[in-house]
Amino acid sequence: MNYQVNTQKQPQKNLSDFDQTLVWTVLFLLGLGLVMVYSASIAIAEAGRGTGGLSSYYLIRHIIYMMVGLLLGWLAFQVPMRSWQQYSAWIFLFGILLLVLVLIPGIGQEIKGSQRWLSLLVVNFQPSELMKFCIIIYVANYVVRKTAYLSDFKKGFFPILLIVAIVGCLLLLEPDFGAFVVITALAMAILFLGGVQLKLFGGLIIFLLISLVMLIRFEPYRMSRVVAFMDPWADPQGGGYQLVHALIAFGRGEWFGVGLGASVEKLFYLPEAHTDFLLAVLAEELGFIGVFTVIVLFVWLVVRAFMIGRQAVKLECYFSALVAQGIGIWIGLQAFINIGVNMGVLPTKGLTLPLMGFGGSSITVICIALAVLLRVDWENRQRLKGFVV
Repeated sequence: MNYQVNTQKQPQKNLSDFDQTLVWTVLFLLGLGLVMVYSASIAIAEAGRGTGGLSSYYLIRHIIYMMVGLLLGWLAFQVPMRSWQQYSAWIFLFGILLLVLVLIPGIGQEIKGSQRWLSLLVVNFQPSELMKFCIIIYVANYVVRKTAYLSDFKKGFFPILLIVAIVGCLLLLEPDFGAFVVITALAMAILFLGGVQLKLFGGLIIFLLISLVMLIRFEPYRMSRVVAFMDPWADPQGGGYQLVHALIAFGRGEWFGVGLGASVEKLFYLPEAHTDFLLAVLAEELGFIGVFTVIVLFVWLVVRAFMIGRQAVKLECYFSALVAQGIGIWIGLQAFINIGVNMGVLPTKGLTLPLMGFGGSSITVICIALAVLLRVDWENRQRLKGFVV
């Protein structure tokens, strides 16, 4: 498909050049997340250590994380997609370096038995969150470069499989099983979208499923989570405690909720109420309508990411297409897992709800990723107008 190139004008970043529905969807999720983080964290902040009894402690930190994320997102938007592709290997190596650093005693910060954080003096940063973005950029470029060899196990498939395995091992050493699952799924999804041979892909899926079962079966704490998930009411004061109280929150919310700020479960009954189980508090306070709205917004965000990617394919921008769709899969998959955990249809796993749950690393990196998605959309629109970008 040929497009007439307009070399007389420079592309302008006008408001009409952005996907308005995507921007407003993201802003609505950020705003709703801000409200719910404050609602879910007031009691914890007032009684917690290191908060000074300030009820808005987590709200203030969340606002700062959002502002940093939006600023970094604005900077990321200025970077052309050809630059992301050109430096994809260096971006990936930087992510690997951070994953190695976090495992070094004295450098990595251990919290609740897991060594997943690097200290940035005033905050801790979680490199596994950045690696989700890095793997999308790197694998998308790999697929574009190796398109002719993707059906060849030795030349095309095995090298990327080895790279993903190295990343997986580093994540399991922290351990961060949730990030391992998401990053592996992202790499495989991009390979599938890139046209890898179905026979190879099917074999890999079987191998990964067996590996996941083994990782769960031979790690006691993971196995206990699965057992608790199967029947949380068998041990409501032990392994099933968190899920039981999440289900109680959903039950209390009914259709329209008990009212914003009126949740009972957030009052020290539901652990991680402002992070991993934020949706349960939202369900209690805003009811089925609130949860349904959140799900619809995430579905629309994923749909728009795939539509942007499809437009990039039509314009023969294959790297941009894979990045856009990879970002959509990432947000959709993580939202699906978090919502499933909160509803009791998936085993408990420490993944925050994208754009909404409290967590500086997550919200910052996702803002950067969504800015890149907007960049893909913007470049698509400029090319349709005949500009060179």
